[in-house]
Amino acid sequence: MQTTIAAKQLQLTPAIEEYVHKKTERIRKHYDKVQGIYVLLEKDATGYHVEVKTDVERHNDFVANANDGDLYACVDQCVDRAIRQLTDHKDRIRNHKH
Repeated sequence: MQTTIAAKQLQLTPAIEEYVHKKTERIRKHYDKVQGIYVLLEKDATGYHVEVKTDVERHNDFVANANDGDLYACVDQCVDRAIRQLTDHKDRIRNHKH
């Protein structure tokens, strides 16, 4: 299981890459059926856009997006949204079985 990072209109530095890997580790802690994480970092006219696709077992990919003027804040927001999607999904699975 790995994290794939792509960048558009933006130089992917080792510092940014390390930050994204560190943040996406939190996703794995919240949900153990994650098979892969794909992160797209993009520079646009208004700032930055980050998309995190989380590939999980027996479900379509979860997609979280965030826009912000600060790339690091954008990554934080997007990872938080991805975690929220997975915890909500986990709760739905848990509540459905009872």
